[in-house]
Order: sequence, then C-alpha cells, then structure tokens
Amino acid sequence: MASQIITESDQELLLHKLDIFKIRGKDKRGNKILRIIGKFFPARFLSADVLKKYLEEHIFPRLGKKSFSVLYVHTGVQRSENFPGISALRSIYEAIPVDVNDNLQAVYFVHPGLQARLFLATFGRFLFTGGLYGKLRYVSRVDYLWEHVKRKEIEIPEFVYDHDEDLEYRPMMDYGLESDHHGAPALDSASPSVSIYSMRCIS
Repeated sequence: MASQIITESDQELLLHKLDIFKIRGKDKRGNKILRIIGKFFPARFLSADVLKKYLEEHIFPRLGKKSFSVLYVHTGVQRSENFPGISALRSIYEAIPVDVNDNLQAVYFVHPGLQARLFLATFGRFLFTGGLYGKLRYVSRVDYLWEHVKRKEIEIPEFVYDHDEDLEYRPMMDYGLESDHHGAPALDSASPSVSIYSMRCIS
C-alpha cells in the first residue's frame, strides 16, 4: 500500500491529523455510524500493518459491542493518491474482530461510480466474506443518504456536495462516460481506482 516510507509513529500521527475515521451520529435504525472519507486516505504513506494497529487501538474499542453502520465516502478516490489496493483492503477486513464484524449492519457507499459497482458485483462476494457484500447500500447522491442517516448528526465535506452538483449537471459522469478532469480519460472520477488495476491486484 505505502510507496513512500515514513516512520510508524508519523503514519499514526497522519491518521489522527487527517480525521479519516470518525464515529459520530446514528442512522435511522439507531446504529452508531463510523464515517470514512476515502479522499483523505494517505495510501502512498501508510502501511496495512499500521492501519490495522490504528483501527485496533482507536476505532474498534469505541464501537463497543453495539450495532453500527459504516458511511464510506468514495468521492475523489484515485489509485495513485488514496486507494490502498485490493490486497490491503482484504487483509484489513480479515483483521476485523469477529464481534465487530457481526455488529456491522450496513455500509452506505456514497458516490460509488459505475466501475466500483461493476468491480464489487464481480469480485465483492469473493473478497469480503461474512456477508459484508450483502450489507452494501449504494448512495449515488447525498440527498439519498438522508433516507438512511440522520442529517443533522453527520458532517459531510463540502467537496462531496460539489461533486453531487457536478453529477446533476453532467449525468454521464455517473456512468463513466465523462470525466470531471478536462483532458483526462473518460473514467468515473469517483472511482478510477477500481477497474483494471484492481483486477490485476487479485490475479
């Protein structure tokens, strides 16, 4: 996952500073929410071992033994910057304690894009055991999120709303037929990392 080596303590400090993981608010079923902002994930500097240690020490204990949901914001995730890679994701998932995994009720996946949907539909059942794939809830617009999550209890970054507005005016971005970067290949801007690259990681 990491391509530039920094010390473990610096990696942990980076995770704290970027505020990627935040436990706050509840969904409409009363489950606490673990919010994850994919764009902030420092994949180039972070090892899977440090991430697992951070989750074990700072996140899993705070989830306790009660049911919870994950709100994963995929907006702005790109392979070269903030995508950890399929093998890293799988090792992290497999390191989640059984009781924590059992308490996970839903994963609200904001701005998945066509390529992310296709990839998960093809490989999700094999990559994520224990029924996680069946807990995925795709949310193509922030407005649809409020059907599942209490609006006033969750903080959504401004760039997510900006992307939402782009999708309203340029709907082909939803299908990977138009990029939000002029001159770039026509890939879904929210998920260029989950396509050919991801499949190569598995093979």
